[in-house]
Amino acid sequence: MTKAADRGAIAIVLHTHMPYVEGFGTWPFGEEWLWEAIAGSYLPLLDVLDRGAPVTLSLTPVLGDQLAAPGVGERFLAFVHDMRAETHRIDAEGCRAGGRDHLAAELERAAGDYARAADRFECRGGDVLGALARHAAWTSSATHAVLPLLATDAGVRLQLSAGIAAHRARSGEAWRGGFWLPECAHAPWLDPLLEEAGVHATCVDLTGVLGHGDERHLRPIASAAGPLLVPVDRAVMDLVWSDAGYPAHGAYRDYHHRTTHDHRPWANDGSVYDPARASAQARADAADFVARAARRVAGGGLSVCALDTELLGHWWYEGVTWLEAVVDEAGRQGLALVGLDDALAEAAPAPPPPAHQGVTTWGTQRDLSTWSSPRVADLAFAARHAELRVVAAGTRADERAVRELLALQSSDWAFMVSRDLAEPYGRERAAAHAAALDAALGAPGAGGPHLRGLAPYASTAALLAP
Repeated sequence: MTKAADRGAIAIVLHTHMPYVEGFGTWPFGEEWLWEAIAGSYLPLLDVLDRGAPVTLSLTPVLGDQLAAPGVGERFLAFVHDMRAETHRIDAEGCRAGGRDHLAAELERAAGDYARAADRFECRGGDVLGALARHAAWTSSATHAVLPLLATDAGVRLQLSAGIAAHRARSGEAWRGGFWLPECAHAPWLDPLLEEAGVHATCVDLTGVLGHGDERHLRPIASAAGPLLVPVDRAVMDLVWSDAGYPAHGAYRDYHHRTTHDHRPWANDGSVYDPARASAQARADAADFVARAARRVAGGGLSVCALDTELLGHWWYEGVTWLEAVVDEAGRQGLALVGLDDALAEAAPAPPPPAHQGVTTWGTQRDLSTWSSPRVADLAFAARHAELRVVAAGTRADERAVRELLALQSSDWAFMVSRDLAEPYGRERAAAHAAALDAALGAPGAGGPHLRGLAPYASTAALLAP
């Protein structure tokens, strides 16, 4: 294994991603999601990362595309200064009029979160992308496509080359080959294409292959084609990311119970939210997490706890507080918290398990059903059909057609449908990109509406690779 893993270590990997919503809708579905993630997750997390927390950050190119788009800063500030200030005021007034002064006071306190987010944003010169990119060790495919669902090697090469080029341009040439497979969707036939693109390590979810809690999750695996396959460790992840995980504690803010204007002044136990109580709980849960993780690796090995960045701060309001406390607790309890690239540089990988022959993901059933079940089969087949058409067109497919294909291939549209999150929005987006692709292939070079800042490093040359 590694020097750190010989005595037991944990790597926290934060996968930072947002579907391309900038410029596509507002409330309840659309770019408001991006503004909330900036305010609640990215800016608070940057404060922790800037203090040197040894956390591995992956940043998807499609999120970077949105953060780089013209006018994003102005619209974000308008959102936090105007919309969020006003909606908190209206809801607080309504609570007071109904005799619920404690709820009103919590709403007024919470409004300050957005004012502080604006201050953080302006102190960074409005450059959230640059601040995140400095910490982003890992990249991903151009638009978060589920790569095993793509129809051709050329389509995979297009997603890989556009995503890696974007990362190199934004984060510098120090990339060490870490690549987040969208949805942890892996198939062995991808490995040669990953290695060809310069990918040397990627995370996989082998829970369905090895079994929950198996010690083999604590050691990277050598693929036949070259890239290290790094199992994520659900025995540790589930402490956070499960129905009974830490965010479900009664003291934490209830994400689902909302006011008229989408604010959350309640705790999970139904009481009025108390930030001091919740912060104390976050510190207690951080201590518990570190103690359990230390027991998990007491015999050696590397536990990889992979989480969506947006869970911290946005979905789980106290998540960034918890993460900061985890960093402190790891030092106090003597648990090695390591960057994943550093740990893998010293790795002595294991051979692949014989059972690992098919597709694995971190989705429902650890397979592709979230993105290709009967409920969303039409989306999967439409994307594959579109890919075959673009690949067949080759260099006759113009930039607009390529970018619409990349947009159509995003895993997010099917996810929204399968998980009942925003089915109309997901279907509308997929249908619109398919129609725009049809128009682009029907009249190459004719111009037309641009897909804003999506995939600026995409090139048709990837479609011609052998």
